[in-house]
Amino acid sequence: MAIRHFLTLQDLSTDELNQLIERAIELKAAHKSGIAGKPCNGKVLAMIFEKSSTRTRVSFEAGMAQLGGSALFLSPADTQLGRGEPVEDSARVISSMVDIVMLRTFEHEKIQKFAEYSSVPVINALTDSYHPCQLLADIQTFVEYRGGLQGKKVAWIGDGNNMCQSYINAAAMLDFELAIACPEGYEPDAELLNAHSGRVSILRNPEDAVKNAQLVVTDTWASMGQEEEKKTRQKAFKGFQVNEALMMKAAGDALFMHCLPAYRGMEINDTIMDSHYSVVWDEAENRLHAQKALIEFLLAQ
Repeated sequence: MAIRHFLTLQDLSTDELNQLIERAIELKAAHKSGIAGKPCNGKVLAMIFEKSSTRTRVSFEAGMAQLGGSALFLSPADTQLGRGEPVEDSARVISSMVDIVMLRTFEHEKIQKFAEYSSVPVINALTDSYHPCQLLADIQTFVEYRGGLQGKKVAWIGDGNNMCQSYINAAAMLDFELAIACPEGYEPDAELLNAHSGRVSILRNPEDAVKNAQLVVTDTWASMGQEEEKKTRQKAFKGFQVNEALMMKAAGDALFMHCLPAYRGMEINDTIMDSHYSVVWDEAENRLHAQKALIEFLLAQ
């Protein structure tokens, strides 16, 4: 049987995605009740970080421990990848010694090549193009609060980045409308937009995007690797801040999410994350449980 990888949401079928979310909710409940099992006893996860992280490292490392396995943290300083070893060589060696790999890197092509030469499942823990693990947590959080996303409207406010592009994949798989409000020149990948034009719209006014939306999502305006563009981006995204005034234009039961880290005074104001709209802290915790369900799923294939 072919090895299953998780490089984008679309590496799962819609049924598999829904089942994985249900399993994540079960694992969360089992953990909180103290009755969780150890389905990954003796298994080892290699965690390769070429981009820094808080939530990704803690959630994968803690999650693997909760499943009964162990995790190895590997930074560029710890591996030959950081010294120029070809990706395919590192993939062959690392995957021969562990049971599953997660990689957080820049170019999406790098994780695709790593997966091509890996003998074990590979998880995309973030690339410049996609952040599918965060989408698992976001979907789980919405299901916990409001039920499924099918038929709903989601508003994305800000940069057409890796998170936005993962939301496009989610819209296609889960049958919801996605309204993206971004300045001109900061749209998601044109080919991806064209492929899903029936579900996704590009708007220039955040108020138009959030109208009747049941979920409003944003992210930092300058992602890792874009630090030199920070001032330019702040100017371009002026007027795209999510705050209570904007949320009041959304549906009455709308939720607010942010994948973190957040920069108060920029993409959000000082109070929105602690408002009654916000489920940001549940969203962050759900990285742990959604990824446990993902690891369990991939190792069972």
